[in-house]
Amino acid sequence: MCGIVGYIGRDRAGRVMLDGLKRLEYRGYDSSGIAVLNSAGIQSTRRTGRVKELEVALGENLGGTLGISHTRWATHGDVTVANAHPHVSSDGKIALVHNGVIENYLSMKKFLDGKGYTFQSDTDTEALTNLIAYHYDKEKEQDNKSRFLEAVRKSLTHVEGTFGVAVLCTDCPGELIGARKGSPLIIGIGKNENLIASDVNAIAHCTQNIVYLNDNEVVHLSSEDFSISTTNSTKVEAIIQTVDWDTAQAELGDYSHFMEKEIFEQPESLKNGMRGRFSDDASTAVFGGLNLSPQDLRSADRIVFLACGTAWHACLVAEYLIERFARIPVEVEYASEFRYRNAPLDKNTLIIAISQSGETIDTLAAIREAKRKGYRTLSINNSVGSSIARECEGGIYQYAGPEIGVASTKAFTSQIMISAMLALYLGRLRSLSYGDGVEIVKAMKTLPKLVSETLDQSGAIATIAKKYAKYEDCLFLGRQMMFPIALEGALKLKEVSYIHAEGYPAAEMKHGPIALISKNCPSVFLATSGEIFQKSLANMQEVKARKGPVICVAGEDCELPEADIDEIIRVPKCHEIIQPILMSIPMQLLSYYIALERGCDVDKPRNLAKSVTVE
Repeated sequence: MCGIVGYIGRDRAGRVMLDGLKRLEYRGYDSSGIAVLNSAGIQSTRRTGRVKELEVALGENLGGTLGISHTRWATHGDVTVANAHPHVSSDGKIALVHNGVIENYLSMKKFLDGKGYTFQSDTDTEALTNLIAYHYDKEKEQDNKSRFLEAVRKSLTHVEGTFGVAVLCTDCPGELIGARKGSPLIIGIGKNENLIASDVNAIAHCTQNIVYLNDNEVVHLSSEDFSISTTNSTKVEAIIQTVDWDTAQAELGDYSHFMEKEIFEQPESLKNGMRGRFSDDASTAVFGGLNLSPQDLRSADRIVFLACGTAWHACLVAEYLIERFARIPVEVEYASEFRYRNAPLDKNTLIIAISQSGETIDTLAAIREAKRKGYRTLSINNSVGSSIARECEGGIYQYAGPEIGVASTKAFTSQIMISAMLALYLGRLRSLSYGDGVEIVKAMKTLPKLVSETLDQSGAIATIAKKYAKYEDCLFLGRQMMFPIALEGALKLKEVSYIHAEGYPAAEMKHGPIALISKNCPSVFLATSGEIFQKSLANMQEVKARKGPVICVAGEDCELPEADIDEIIRVPKCHEIIQPILMSIPMQLLSYYIALERGCDVDKPRNLAKSVTVE
């Protein structure tokens, strides 16, 4: 969840790292810090609050060409300056920043207490910092370079848990060391400079030549060179990848917030995800990176989707779509639960993980558990080269562009679109006809235009938001494919506005949630035409009979009793396969505008992080 940026080169390290930390603010954090090594030794500055507080504290004190920096999200210890990173060993030799959780830090501290090392914080990280200092002191007979690297290696072999670390040593002013296990870390290769970071966003403005570290790998950096080895000293051949990333995509431009920008980028992000992915006869989807043959996919008797948070809601939509159009049984599991269960699965089960970042720790662990049991694995994610993408046999990249706002918007609709295309592809491998395939492809190609038309209603939705921003409770209700969208609408509202919101299947309202209905609890209904439309109307009437305000989001082809509904938001008539995407747009806009009315920080909601890389 936290951010790491390290630099070694010829530039002012403090300025480079500060710029990198600003680009990682979306990840969620509560404090930040920078340590620079110069002729005066380790110069460390730490602050609670936003990076701007750190910037003010630093002033022009950005000298030195080697440094490490960090944004922390509290796990061990309160939000205090003492607990902020970087941490410096009690002998002043080692400075370290760390993402992850060290589960055996208490036993480390007990051991180090007996060796004379002292502690100034409540963190697990400081234990590792002092352990490296201890091993460094023990290896006095070696030259400093070997000594520093071996001290880091030996210390990491004692760690139980996860880590992404960047380390510097006062005796080695031309060296920077990084390592990872379960927490992402990448290397940026520049000219006369090298960088280390937890996210491509932090360094893409400096270089697009990237190396992704794998678990249990250690990188040793100088300004001119780098080498990678494992924690047991086995040399690793580096694979340098070029990240095709337009850094302007991570800038606000003319928008007030990243959430707003990303909501309005959806016509383009959806278009990018579809580009080049339909067959020449326009009857099916085409994916280049599945690494599973059509025969392999035809033999799948069941599909299990794994995800967390918003991606889990996308999986629920995928369940409806794949069962509807491909006739394959689908289950959706919380990745955090699946990894600890011993779920009985058929031998022909296909496992598919969905994760925007590709680094979600629970999803990554669940995929590894599935692989250990011999199941085929695929992923849908938005980050090329991510851990989940590399761990799975194959996958589908979303190409939605960087998503900076913590509350997912364009990545969510992109995940649904890819799921719809996958349903089409699997359906055409089985019983879906050519004519049905052509109709679906035609519908999907209209999607960017229809999303633009829906976004044109933003002004009207903002007006509705002003009226309902005062409420503290809200229900979101939908049926069939609209149920996951109701869940996602409720999640968006509580994420960015802190209003208590619940999502339910509309028919389940009378089995409990109806007790909440009152004039102080609005209900948002998602209504689509078809066989259950009249039942949805009946549910609305039940709410109105109990004085509950009703906001209805409905297709243009739905005939609504407007006198009995407080607010109506219309979306264009469309094919059922793309309905969930269109219905998502008003949910996002409503949440965004309500949060603005309440004065909330929509891009950085309290207690939340964009990429959840710790349990």
